[in-house]
Amino acid sequence: MSVLPGPDGRLRCAWALGAPDYLAYHDDEWGRPVTSVSGLYERLTLEAFQSGLAWITILRKREGFRQAFAGFDPAVVAGFGEADVERLMADPGIVRNRAKIEAAVANARVVDALGAEFAELVLGYRQPDRPRPAPDQVPASTPASAALAKALKAHGIRFVGPTTAYALMQAVGLVDDHVQGCSVVIEG
Repeated sequence: MSVLPGPDGRLRCAWALGAPDYLAYHDDEWGRPVTSVSGLYERLTLEAFQSGLAWITILRKREGFRQAFAGFDPAVVAGFGEADVERLMADPGIVRNRAKIEAAVANARVVDALGAEFAELVLGYRQPDRPRPAPDQVPASTPASAALAKALKAHGIRFVGPTTAYALMQAVGLVDDHVQGCSVVIEG
């Protein structure tokens, strides 16, 4: 990955220039701190659904996911039953993968039971002093993401491994993987 000038001439991570959806996500959201339980549950769920797919697919269906999963309110999703799983399997507004849907519901139950402890767990993996990576050195996973995945699994979270955990860490600002030279500034 390198940096390239965007439509306004500012340098950005090259992946952000692939589609307008990517540009908005890169500039306004990716890597910015997320601290709420529901926000962290949303990102965990979306990253799990992305596994094996292009991120653009998830971005373009994000509003459908929000509607289907009750705004990612873990308390509401925790109450979903088999009829809800069948409803979600028929919903063209989301990725219809039974294993991922069932994991999202099961994960909501864990997140709801943990409450604020879930946020504390995830946010405990923040790496604020880590420098931005060089364009050719953005990892797919790290020892910290492997540890986070292990900790989440120990609590019963499903469909998360080191790569998904690292994508979560990137998405919620636990690491700043805007590459060196990218003009986006992350504060916090």
